[in-house]
Amino acid sequence: MDMELNQTSLDTICAALCYAMGIEAPKQAAAPSPEMVAWLDEKLAGKKADRIVMYNPDAIAQWVYEKYPHLMEEAISRTELRLPLQSVMPSVTPVCFGTMYTGAQPEVHGIRRYEKPVIAIDTIFDALIRAGKKPVILGDNQCSMGKIFLNRDMDYFLYDTVEEINAKAAQLILEDQYDFIAIYNGNYDSRMHKVGPEDVHALGELRHNAKAFGMFCELIKSNWQGHTTLMGFAMDHGCHEIDGGCGSHGLDMPEDLNIVHLYNIYGA
Repeated sequence: MDMELNQTSLDTICAALCYAMGIEAPKQAAAPSPEMVAWLDEKLAGKKADRIVMYNPDAIAQWVYEKYPHLMEEAISRTELRLPLQSVMPSVTPVCFGTMYTGAQPEVHGIRRYEKPVIAIDTIFDALIRAGKKPVILGDNQCSMGKIFLNRDMDYFLYDTVEEINAKAAQLILEDQYDFIAIYNGNYDSRMHKVGPEDVHALGELRHNAKAFGMFCELIKSNWQGHTTLMGFAMDHGCHEIDGGCGSHGLDMPEDLNIVHLYNIYGA
């Protein structure tokens, strides 16, 4: 594939999310994405979001997004901002989510290979708690999101299946008790590793991710009319096919590094 690397780093997302809520960013966070800040200013007209829901699917590459938009229609049709980003190296899950939610490069947040220690530096979850906000993380029992951000005064809901994760997330939206909800779904990544990024079964999981996001959007539109909510479809890294028809990631190449986040605001 003939692709150039995107210029905007994944490390610009954390401070942009904090800007959306009007809170101070984590101490080591990079400056916020100018494109996202400009879009937020236009959409919010000087106001701030009081809710953020970040749907975090794993390993959906920009090239996958561009090649199979019909399978992602449930997400694309419900979002306005398309934000091309360059993930970080090595392009593996704990490293990339570490950067997404600290705003810091791997050498700063401390995870530089596929391992899942608790991040010790300041994170968006610490910033939210300091600001009196209530964050929550939902994911599977072994996922990076459920491990690297532990030991904060917040809630974690970890399950065995994506179905359980998403059912709990829907319940939390209906109960309306959290200001920041991060939902991790690793189903596309898991299947892609076994059968390749473009296998029909992997693409079925891609469509499942888009439909799950669409469900969350509809729940928020119907039940959070009193809130201004920023919704994000925000993956960590991309992927590529390897020998044997399997999939992988972790390399310094556009297929693994180029991603496109999708955002929308409800209730503005």
